[in-house]
Amino acid sequence: MSELDPGDGWSAGSTAGFIDPVPMEDDPTELFPGDAGTLDADVRRVLVQLLRRKFLLAEKNPAQWRTLLENQQIIESRMHDLFVRLVVDHDRGIAYKQQVRSTELDVPILLRDEPYNRAETLVLVHLRTVFQRERGTGETSARVDIEELEQTVLTYFDPNDHNLARTQQEVRSAVQRLVTEGLLVEESAGRYRITPLVEVVLSTAKLAELEQWLRERNEATA
Repeated sequence: MSELDPGDGWSAGSTAGFIDPVPMEDDPTELFPGDAGTLDADVRRVLVQLLRRKFLLAEKNPAQWRTLLENQQIIESRMHDLFVRLVVDHDRGIAYKQQVRSTELDVPILLRDEPYNRAETLVLVHLRTVFQRERGTGETSARVDIEELEQTVLTYFDPNDHNLARTQQEVRSAVQRLVTEGLLVEESAGRYRITPLVEVVLSTAKLAELEQWLRERNEATA
């Protein structure tokens, strides 16, 4: 008797023991050949942006911010799979990631810290100080000029270094990095608005620590 002999209880109209076929139109849409992902393209883009950049800003990327809030749970889940924590600050409109670290669990480190150099740190201290001062007076935003930044930051450099052009370039390069990262927004030539991101990068405690270090350094060189 053959395998498909009707005597085995099989008939052309029966599907017993088989998986029901799925209509082609119900298959998950592949974004590229062999795509095994399950997230929509827009959600994947937000996930990639969060992994590539330090911050996602609601003000700068409103569409991606909405996508993040609508899909926060699944995005958090994907990031947790990589031992990365997602922080969403709704009040400031900022999302960023943190490397999970544990003394009890062997955690592979995915995120590497990119420390700020001397000029960038000094610019940050000034920006954070101005932002805190303006917010303390009830202002909703804080702004600085490049000339003001240069004059303040240059006071912390070695007074015996007479290469002013090089030092100014360091400060301007520092400002450009902070613009790229979203801590500053250039509203007009040489005029910048400080974003709330500066509070995330430089906490009040860290600011006080750096200000104390700068005071001691200035006293030592006076």
